Amino acid sequence: MKSLSRILAMLGKEFIQMLRDRLTFGMMVGIPVMQLLLFGYAINTDPRHLPTLVEMGDSGPASRAILQAMETSEYFDLIGTVAPGAEVETVMRDGQAAFIVTIPPGFERELARGERPQILLDADATDPVAAGAGAGAFATIVQQALEPMLGEMTPPVETIIHRRYNPAGLTALNIVPGLLGIILTMTMAMMTSMALTREAERGTLEALLSTPTRPHEVMIGKITPYVVVGFIQVAIMLLGARFLFGVPFEGSPPAFLAAVSLFILVNLALGFLFSTVARSQMQAMQLTFFAFLPSILLSGFMFPFAAMPHWAQAIGQAIPATHFIRAVRAIMLKGAGLEHVWPQIWPLMVIFTVIATVAMLRYRQTLD
Repeated sequence: MKSLSRILAMLGKEFIQMLRDRLTFGMMVGIPVMQLLLFGYAINTDPRHLPTLVEMGDSGPASRAILQAMETSEYFDLIGTVAPGAEVETVMRDGQAAFIVTIPPGFERELARGERPQILLDADATDPVAAGAGAGAFATIVQQALEPMLGEMTPPVETIIHRRYNPAGLTALNIVPGLLGIILTMTMAMMTSMALTREAERGTLEALLSTPTRPHEVMIGKITPYVVVGFIQVAIMLLGARFLFGVPFEGSPPAFLAAVSLFILVNLALGFLFSTVARSQMQAMQLTFFAFLPSILLSGFMFPFAAMPHWAQAIGQAIPATHFIRAVRAIMLKGAGLEHVWPQIWPLMVIFTVIATVAMLRYRQTLD
């Protein structure tokens, strides 16, 4: 009985201590709930309503029937038409269109003569999963659209699928550039938050602040080494991507450097913010993991971003890794320059400003 009473006393003590550590208890409850909601509602590997541009070389009943059938299928959302010869490469490189349908001149005439004309579908295959469903269904959609006009017969149109930027559909070409963003998210935020929390635990941070060194000078001195570490990680990842997996680097090095530098600063600011909330290194690690999980699931790293519901996409737009992964994939695989990835750069600048401002305000509160 004495042993049982001692065990019960220890149990009571541990439960009381657990409830007092509200951050850890919140993580224990919040992480399973987050995983349940994200995997149950947000994750989908069958993307629909992907933006599609039409290069209209011919206009007639057959062409209109094909475009109508594409929209009805829900795989494609037609965002506009352009004349033959228009510069459509930029639209796909910028990420504005996932597909480009080309109906060549003379299509209606050749179809009426039974000459089996061609129709081309260009697909952005940087994400093979996102492009796969629509590209795979395209031939069937075209045939079904023409059946009421021509009847059931040998496919009257030759459909050609051109998978841009990743013709073989290699998963590595999609995963490895995205992995760069995930690794930087985990290491930069975690190392910074844990290092600053460790200084606060040991009391050395207060000792530094008691010197003539100003607070912002202390922070710059503490954070700068991790910037160097981040660039070392980037260099290792690039070498591995090129020589182990054959991932090309087609775009602008200055654009890549700008995206990487800004993304590292965002995650260092995030780690700085976590250090102002956490009371221990364990809590800093827990906060990092809590932010790391959405970065994996909602950034488009593992699952197609376009397949997520609108509320999940709205959350994903606020995640820095979403914009960085888009920029890196565009630069490395599509040959994009700074002007092409600017739509991803300015959100990173806004996110950095917000996180850094909140972190500095909380840091001043902790000093008081």
